[in-house]
Amino acid sequence: MLIVGLTGGVASGKTAVSKILSEEGAYIIDADQIARELVQPHTPLWSELIRVFGKKILDQDGSMHRKKLAAIVFSDPQQRNLLNQMMHPRIKEEIDRRVEGIGQKDPEAIVVIDAALLVELGYHREMDKLIVVTSTVRQQIERLKEREGASEEEARKILSSQMILDEKLKVADFVIPNEGSLEETRRMAKEVFQELKRMALQKGERLKSQGSS
Repeated sequence: MLIVGLTGGVASGKTAVSKILSEEGAYIIDADQIARELVQPHTPLWSELIRVFGKKILDQDGSMHRKKLAAIVFSDPQQRNLLNQMMHPRIKEEIDRRVEGIGQKDPEAIVVIDAALLVELGYHREMDKLIVVTSTVRQQIERLKEREGASEEEARKILSSQMILDEKLKVADFVIPNEGSLEETRRMAKEVFQELKRMALQKGERLKSQGSS
C-alpha cells in the first residue's frame, strides 16, 4: 500500500485533483468530509464545540454553521488553535482507522489523504509521497467567494491564516498547478498517478523481498 498526502492552499483545487485520482483508481480519504461527519448534531465533538464556542455557531436546525464558526476562528489565532486542538486528533484517528481498513481489503492500494493542513500539522512525514496543488491567490479568493459565500475580506483572512505555499512546496514530491484549464490539470494528475502506481509496485516488491529473506 502506498499512502499519499494531497494538500495545498485553501480553494487551490485539491478536490478537483482528488476526483481525478479517484477516477484513476486511488482510494480517497477526505479530511474535510471526516470533519463534517464528526460535528453532526449530538455527536461528542458537536457538544464540545458548543460548550467552547457557544450556541451561536449553530444553524436553526441545530447543525454546525461552518461559516459562523469560521468567522470566529479566522479572526482570532487563539480560537483557531483551540479549534484545531479539538478537531485534528479526532480527524487523524479516523484517517488512520480508514487507512488500516483499506490496507486489509486491498494491500496494493494507493490511498490519497486529502487534507489542507497536512504540512502544518506534520502529518506529511507519515506519508510515502506528498502532492501539493497550487493556484493563484486571485483564483483562491474567487473560489472562496463562490464556494463559501465569503467576502473579499473574509477570503483574505482565511488565506492569511495558512502556511505560506513555498513552505509546502519545499516538502512536495509532486506539484500539480491548478491554474489553467481542467483538462491541463487532469493531464498532470494522471501523469502523477502513473508514477504513483510505479512507486506502489516497487514498494510492494521491496516488502515481498524483505519478507522472504
